[in-house]
Amino acid sequence: MNILNNYILKKFLKTFVFVVAIMILVVVVIDFTEKNDKFIKNNVSYIDILNYYYSFIPFIVSLVTPITSFIATVYVTAQLANRTELIAILSSGKSFKSIIKPFLYGSLIIASLSFILNGFIIPHLNKERIAFELMYIKSPYYFSDKNVHFKIDDNTYLYLERYDNNMDIGYNVTIENFENLKLRNKLFARQIIWNKESDSWKFKAWKKRTLKSEIEIIENGLEFDTTLLISPSDFDNKYGLGETMTMGELNDFIKLQKLRGSDEIKFYIIEKYIRYAQPFTVIILVILGVIIASRKSRQGTGYLIALGFSFAFIFIIMFVMTRAFAENGTLDPLIAVWLPNLIFSGLTYYLYRQVPK
Repeated sequence: MNILNNYILKKFLKTFVFVVAIMILVVVVIDFTEKNDKFIKNNVSYIDILNYYYSFIPFIVSLVTPITSFIATVYVTAQLANRTELIAILSSGKSFKSIIKPFLYGSLIIASLSFILNGFIIPHLNKERIAFELMYIKSPYYFSDKNVHFKIDDNTYLYLERYDNNMDIGYNVTIENFENLKLRNKLFARQIIWNKESDSWKFKAWKKRTLKSEIEIIENGLEFDTTLLISPSDFDNKYGLGETMTMGELNDFIKLQKLRGSDEIKFYIIEKYIRYAQPFTVIILVILGVIIASRKSRQGTGYLIALGFSFAFIFIIMFVMTRAFAENGTLDPLIAVWLPNLIFSGLTYYLYRQVPK
């Protein structure tokens, strides 16, 4: 790192931190204004509110990191261009790549920290944030799905007519076990009740049919206890669940949902891909920001910053649209998450070819 790289890198990182701080201040003020009525209604203490924003702020920092890094890049580069510092650097024999290099170093630092925070640290804080919002902000949750199906393992399927998540009771339950695509036994129960002490389910008013060759064995009883590869947490509110999992927990949860054949698995796969894609988004947007703002503009720094905001807005709209397509099942999650990065990578390369070197 030479003096020039150090100078630009420090300027970029300081501006990035400043932009993030301003963004956080604005978001927290708006968020507090919107939620203050519910804080008062639920008589939430100041300590609880402060603890909530202690976990809320890192979440917002992570959310706005790509855009704030882009804005910081545009601002710093525009200043260098308007002060003719870029012209002086290029006139000294330096290439345009040497101007991009310190910004690239900065983007790698931000991207690495973003991946570590999103994958392993912020999920722990999100547990507190989500729990607070479910308790004080969101309306009470009731599991309202009817005729629910679960795949317990490779050969066993469970059916529930309905489930009461307040009492942890399921009604009209059927469990079917198959072997070589043939039904081997079928268990029916009027109710299943969760036993917290033993972490098991109590079946009530049950009847079991077992098929052995050409013989059918029928058993019944009032109740019995057993364990299943489901728990009351499977019927809890899924609001923000993916955000509360570390990378390891998220991978394990996706494997479990695949085993069960869950329709909601796409939401967690999208969350996983976003965590891998976001660091690359930071790098792409930073390089794009340098290219956009590297030309001195007669309209001044404000025009270049406004132009940068326009590109950031386009990226956000594109990301939201592709994510919605993936959640609706019309687009593969991997393509949906990476498509904005691919498009903006192509745009960055095209504009880089047009910049005088």
